[in-house]
Amino acid sequence: MPQCWLAWNIQFRRFSVVQLEQDGVARRIIAAIKEQIHRGAYRSGDRLPSSRAFAAEWGASRTTVTAAYNQLDAEGYLIIRQGARAIVAPGLEAASVPTPVTTAQPRNLSAFARRLLDPPPPAEAQSARVADFRYGDLSGADFPVLAWRRASNKAILRRAARLRYGDPQGSSVLRNALQAYLWRARGISCTPDQIVVVNGSQQGLDLCARLLLDPGDPFVIENPGYLLARHAFAAAGGVAVPVAVDADGLRTEALPPARLAYVTPSHQFPLGGVLSATRRRSLLSWAAGTGAYVVEDDYDGEYRHDISPIPPLQALDADTVIYVGTLSKTLSPTLRLGYLVVPAGLRLAFSAAKRLTDRHAPMLEQDVMADLLASGAYERHVRSIRRKNAERREVLLQALTDHLGPRVTVAGADTGLHVVAWMNGIAAEREPAIIAAARAAGIGLYPVSPLYDPSEPRPGTAGFILGYAGLDTEALRRGVAVLATMLAEHR
Repeated sequence: MPQCWLAWNIQFRRFSVVQLEQDGVARRIIAAIKEQIHRGAYRSGDRLPSSRAFAAEWGASRTTVTAAYNQLDAEGYLIIRQGARAIVAPGLEAASVPTPVTTAQPRNLSAFARRLLDPPPPAEAQSARVADFRYGDLSGADFPVLAWRRASNKAILRRAARLRYGDPQGSSVLRNALQAYLWRARGISCTPDQIVVVNGSQQGLDLCARLLLDPGDPFVIENPGYLLARHAFAAAGGVAVPVAVDADGLRTEALPPARLAYVTPSHQFPLGGVLSATRRRSLLSWAAGTGAYVVEDDYDGEYRHDISPIPPLQALDADTVIYVGTLSKTLSPTLRLGYLVVPAGLRLAFSAAKRLTDRHAPMLEQDVMADLLASGAYERHVRSIRRKNAERREVLLQALTDHLGPRVTVAGADTGLHVVAWMNGIAAEREPAIIAAARAAGIGLYPVSPLYDPSEPRPGTAGFILGYAGLDTEALRRGVAVLATMLAEHR
């Protein structure tokens, strides 16, 4: 019995190998005949060689060629009749004309697509062997691997009997956990039904743009401000109304009529100002008087290095403010998890839009995040990385003082995960040359100037955004030292 089984197994393997080889030859024959048709070597009505002749030409079995012909017949390339040679099917002449390769704009793009392609893309990460000061990056070493793994294992083992689509607003477990966390950490009073879980704050901004703006509608945005927010609102057809900022955030004394205002009140991006209490009241009064919504991007509100985080605008007016939160600045930007807190009257519209966009955010990550919040692991992690990033901030500021002294003016150091360094005595026109020299020296450097509205005046002094959350303390020291040496040559 074992010998019979062994003989059968060997014979089966040989058959499988032969079958795979024949399938490969058939695929090559099919591809070759299609190419000849597309090139015009075979035209409609032309007869192909008999299967016997083609098999002899290719060194293949007649069975393989017959199988290839039958496949081409099924795809509509050939017509096969009993007792006759296969002929090329009619109507393939158009396919014989090669499509020219072009770099021109594709045809039939919508107005939305054309608006998407209009603005320049944001700065991408650079290859930096010494230090990359790209803002928005976090240190991989800070990610809570053990806590995430424990919560992931629990979520996987807790799988439901049936796998089905979830609530477009997000899982009820996560929204309940977020509601409790937002009350504890940010003083936000809301119901779980007001929370919409999104794939990162950028999707939240895109939903706000699509639901609140029609083409031609004006929107207020900080100048300078977050580039991808401006692009999202402009892609929806909105018309940007840039409003200047200063050390107290958005200047609210003469806001024009608009459908919405996008602000970063807890830590103005990129200059770092905190919207004062007076201006907060003024902004909300403007919104109430014009019927506008305020989109509050609290992108790194957890990071306040001297006192407790500043309370959000949403805590002052839950009917006017759409609160945008993210986990990209506390856990990882690769997770693509964020959330909105919307006024109760907007809940159904945001839920419907989220369903249409991508049904819902990934459920496994939602379950893991809910467990981290419920267990307290997330808040322990936030306290830990707040201390680590405060240390990085101190190292960066000390290095700037030691190496550049009065030649640099630092803005926005009290909050967040980046500072703005204005290079005194260096004109803004020299930014491209400095960035190129920094790249050659192994430093990733990113200017402030692209974040200003192109229709408005820009500062005359060169300025750079220095993100520090993705670097260790030694890289920060070395990076500033190399940067100072390089800048000395550009003064």
